[in-house]
Amino acid sequence: MPLLSILDLAPIVEGSNAGAALANSIALVRHAEQLGYRRFWVAEHHNMDGIASSATAVVIGQLAAATQTIRVGSGGIMLPNHAPLVIAEQFGTLATFFPGRIDLGLGRAPGTDGPTMRALRRHLDRAGEDRFPEDVIELQSYLAPEREGQVVRAVPGQGTEVPIWLLGSSLYSAQLAAYLGLPFAFASHFAPEQLMQALELYRSHYRPSAQHPKPYSMMGINIIVADTDAEANYLFTSLQQRFLGMQRGKRELLPRPVDSMAGLWTAQEQAGVERMLAESLVGSAATVAAGLRATQARTGVEEFIVACAVHDAQARLRSYQLLAELKLGE
Repeated sequence: MPLLSILDLAPIVEGSNAGAALANSIALVRHAEQLGYRRFWVAEHHNMDGIASSATAVVIGQLAAATQTIRVGSGGIMLPNHAPLVIAEQFGTLATFFPGRIDLGLGRAPGTDGPTMRALRRHLDRAGEDRFPEDVIELQSYLAPEREGQVVRAVPGQGTEVPIWLLGSSLYSAQLAAYLGLPFAFASHFAPEQLMQALELYRSHYRPSAQHPKPYSMMGINIIVADTDAEANYLFTSLQQRFLGMQRGKRELLPRPVDSMAGLWTAQEQAGVERMLAESLVGSAATVAAGLRATQARTGVEEFIVACAVHDAQARLRSYQLLAELKLGE
């Protein structure tokens, strides 16, 4: 079966605050390391009340300092928001502190709204997703061994060769990852519709690179495991409410779970939420194990990166523990 990793947004939940959210992320990464998860990624989002991982490189440094062996990284850094040299220096510094443990996942979307995007990018002489391929290549050059005559260098960073991943929710990054010979992660935990098409495109057009002679694919998936299907579905209502809020243009704290979503959404809103959360496995250990086997057979991915947005921090720890304990090969 594929490797299991964790995607954490440091969720700020109703009745709590950012400090508690970040403390919960530290507790979770330590838990994940003990349970044998492969990597632990945090994502860059801005101006969102319910997400505390906006200063992504800073959070990664704290997560890595709190652990010994698990890989820690970004899922992802939204590269159009930054100058490539700045990201090379940040992640080169992280790799210098924590050799062999840092991943750099890159996204093409802004990870925020229009006004916040402009506030983030006002220091750049040109901004926009249209420069993404050139920015990725420039960033690679700052992390590669120094070239003779190289004028601009990342210090620290040059020669660290921090592993770069491309992330995406459409076909664009799949094509670019294939062209550059990079590992690829699809954001199917919130945008699943083009998952299979993106994976096929990535694999069929893959050009081997020195670091990655074969394609390597990861998919984002929401997984909530509890002692019973009913308990897991109860916990899942927090994420359903968050996505309902997104449909209504609201990005608030992660809500408390509710006994039923009936009456909270229209039929059209329900269909929209279910479409966005189609790659979700929710239930008891047996239910989720069967779902994971089926998902692996359908997609053939090498790795699952698991999001688990639930209101109760202890329930989140318990979910990841139950997931790690599954004997999927049996």
